[in-house]
Amino acid sequence: MALNSLRANRLRSLLTLLGIVIGVMSVIAVVSIISGLNDYVANRIFTLAPDVVTISRMEPIIESLDDWVENVRRKNLYLSDMEAIRETCNACRVVGASTGSSGRIKYGRDYVGSQIQGYTAEIPVILGNELTAGRFVTQYDVDHARNVCVIGSDVADILFPYVDPIGKNVTIDGRPFEVVGVGKKQGSVLGSSRDNWATIPISLHQKMWGAYGSVQIYAKAGNEERLPLVLDQVRLLLRARRHVAYNTKDDFAMNTSKSFLQIWANISQAFFAVTIGIAAISLLVGGIVVMNIMLVSVTERTREIGIRKALGARRKDILLQFLIESAALALVGGIIGVLLGGSIAVAVTWLTPLPASVKWWAVALGLAVSTGVGLFFGIYPAKKAANLDPIEALRYE
Repeated sequence: MALNSLRANRLRSLLTLLGIVIGVMSVIAVVSIISGLNDYVANRIFTLAPDVVTISRMEPIIESLDDWVENVRRKNLYLSDMEAIRETCNACRVVGASTGSSGRIKYGRDYVGSQIQGYTAEIPVILGNELTAGRFVTQYDVDHARNVCVIGSDVADILFPYVDPIGKNVTIDGRPFEVVGVGKKQGSVLGSSRDNWATIPISLHQKMWGAYGSVQIYAKAGNEERLPLVLDQVRLLLRARRHVAYNTKDDFAMNTSKSFLQIWANISQAFFAVTIGIAAISLLVGGIVVMNIMLVSVTERTREIGIRKALGARRKDILLQFLIESAALALVGGIIGVLLGGSIAVAVTWLTPLPASVKWWAVALGLAVSTGVGLFFGIYPAKKAANLDPIEALRYE
């Protein structure tokens, strides 16, 4: 009977559902996109092992102009800091450093603009880098600033499409290098390739681009349980080396995979909270519209209610009839909202590099909330219908 009532007034039912559809659609679309991004960020962007800490000059997220000014004024981190950590931190299993710049890699007439990374020999082990051919930069290469490089798969595909790049000579910003390794293909992140790079010994990188820039230091604990001890030892050492007063905060940044993921979680939660607020307003408006339409329906069907009561329908029968109608109305809106929200999430995945993942609990939540809205806002019209006097209802024209 509830569905027949909706079909009898299709246009009115559709307009009534609009607020609920928008609210549920927003929730499903945003939850799907954020869930997909959470998985993407955890697996593709913040890929540090759980026992690795990064030490850098500046914070990864700067929230205000004052923070930016404070970060810019910080002292650089140098290879000497890395060596001090390596010698002093007995909880650290492996310590390394890296730096980066942009450059042009050329082979014959072909060239490609790439990220040129200066690595110590430990960095591939710390970051879990893999090769498809050749070897990584070794400690001997770093100690003697040898002209050797490891290239990413995109660089290999562009410069060496038909030949093995190992042993070939390329030039990086005019300086000759021997290719000793090719990195395993990693794909792209949000449309940006992760395979367009070359790594060279950090000692040679500093000769080419200067040794006065700040380096990024990595320390690997060996297991996650030892990580707090590594953090404490590194922090104490750097504060002493940089003469940081005991009552002032660190003038360097230390981050782990958990802290990076927490930063992203804070960003996504803020965005999600705003969207939930907008969806709540849409559901509230939709619920008020449902109540209004159900009141109109009670008025239009007053004689029908009188006939049903005259034939023996009890008060609770009328109450249940109109509650089911309002809940069914809202549930249909929820189903439409779920379908539209899922379609938006799929379209975003197809048309942009942003991933999306439709979660079953979000679908269940959307349907439950929409049905709940229908029941809540249908209580007053249902009570009004149930309380009608059958004699007066039969006289209604």
